[in-house]
Amino acid sequence: MDLDSLIGRFKQKDVQAFEDLHQMYATNICGVIHTILRDKERAEELTQDVFIKVWNYAESYDASRGRFFTWILNIARNAAIDELRSKTHKQQKQNLRTDYFVDIADSKEDDALEIDTTRLRELVKGLGKKCKQMLDLLYFKGLTQKETAGFLDIPLGTVKTRNRSCISRLRKNMTL
Repeated sequence: MDLDSLIGRFKQKDVQAFEDLHQMYATNICGVIHTILRDKERAEELTQDVFIKVWNYAESYDASRGRFFTWILNIARNAAIDELRSKTHKQQKQNLRTDYFVDIADSKEDDALEIDTTRLRELVKGLGKKCKQMLDLLYFKGLTQKETAGFLDIPLGTVKTRNRSCISRLRKNMTL
C-alpha cells in the first residue's frame, strides 16, 4: 500500500489506517523512548500516549515539513524528554548506578527490543568524540543546551555551535 494514501486516510480519521501505521512504527518509537528513559514498561506506556496524541493531532501533520515517521519521532522524543525531566521520574531514578547511562550504539538492550540500530551506528560512526558526546547529552539523555554547557564546562554558545555543526555532519552522512 502507498504510504501517502495511508497517511491521507489516517488524517481523515480512518481507524484501519491508524492501526496500520501503528503496526509499522510502534516498535521503533518504543525503542527510541526506551533509549531515552531506560525503562521498558514506561516506554511502552509512553508509546501508547504518543500514538493517542498522534491520532488527536493527525490533521496537523504537514508532508511539506518532513516525513511522517520523523513527525511521530519528534513527538515521541519530546514526550520522553518531558518524562525524563518530570519530578516523578527524577525521584524514581535518584539512586541509579552510573551504568544506567550507556552508549546507545553499544547497548545490547536495543537488540532485545528488536531495534535495528545499524543505520544509527553508520551515521554516528563518522562523527568525532565531541559530536557523539554532544548528541548523547542533548538528544538521548535529554539535557538542555544550558545543562549540557554546565556538564561539559564550556560556554553555552559553544554548545549551540557544536550542536549545529554535529547535526550538519549527521545530515551529510545521511546523504552519503
